Amino acid sequence: TRCVSGCVCPHNQVLDGRGGCIAPKDCPCVHNGDFYNPGESIRVGCNNCTCRDRKWHCSQEPCLETCSVYGDGHYTTFDGRRFDFEGDCEYVLVQNYCGQQSMNQGIFRVITENIPCGTTGTTCSKSIKLFLDLVLKDGHSDVIQRAPGGKMPFQMRSMGIYTVVDTTVGVILMWDGKTSIFIKLTPSFKGHVCGLCGNYDGNGNNDFTTRSQSVVGNVLEFANSWKVSSSCPNANGTKDPCTANPYRKAWAQKQCSIITSEVFAKCHSQIEPNEYYQACVDDACACDTGGDCECFCTAVAAYAQACNELDICISWRTPSICPLFCDYYN
Repeated sequence: TRCVSGCVCPHNQVLDGRGGCIAPKDCPCVHNGDFYNPGESIRVGCNNCTCRDRKWHCSQEPCLETCSVYGDGHYTTFDGRRFDFEGDCEYVLVQNYCGQQSMNQGIFRVITENIPCGTTGTTCSKSIKLFLDLVLKDGHSDVIQRAPGGKMPFQMRSMGIYTVVDTTVGVILMWDGKTSIFIKLTPSFKGHVCGLCGNYDGNGNNDFTTRSQSVVGNVLEFANSWKVSSSCPNANGTKDPCTANPYRKAWAQKQCSIITSEVFAKCHSQIEPNEYYQACVDDACACDTGGDCECFCTAVAAYAQACNELDICISWRTPSICPLFCDYYN
């Protein structure tokens, strides 16, 4: 029998929300608004979680957290805070010397160089510098001299469209050679880093920490403080690229709708797509000096990579949408 409005389930049973009665142990678990039956598993970070007795039971593996930068200055910190920043200078993405902390020297620094990539004032990250085996102290860096023939503290390899740098200090860098950068850190760096990627302490609310260790609410104040050179002008807010280039808006919206379409449906419940969609539209409107398809493809690839971090692999590229030449990359 099915339950209707106002009915009561038999003893030791509960309503299942779909007009039926089930035992409490058969109740589903909820994650991001989706229901999962007992025995079903999902991936949360690098851990597997299984629904059992109405609760999630997860493995406790330490996970590497990721900071990402892509396209027209779209940042996601290690603690998951997203923001946009367009500055024409070199900026510290992350380093493990942060002034006030008890650890008075660091061993690595990652710097991005942003350059103009459109007529609306938009900037893109076009190069990245990784400094290893440094003593970073009081704003100055000294290279540790390595004995002749000594083992280098990193290895480089190719992984699809990405160049991957694996270091011996717990830092992994992925770069597509264009505008997408992904930095992964081991949990040993929690709370011991700073820069545009935040402080990696598990709290996104304090990620806007300036070079002087002040927590601010303004993105420009925060990001400008991490300029490498004080001779660079401070970045100011830029115009909406789709307002500046209205003739590109309809094309951008149509192309970027793949992010919110059924193609990425199995990722939508795990990672909110709308922010990635809007970033895609902005980038596609902004890239008005050539490379418009590159900007669009990079923006979609950023969402695909975020899905891939959760082991959700999306086959979204086609011969007509951002194709890759597999023979070349293989």
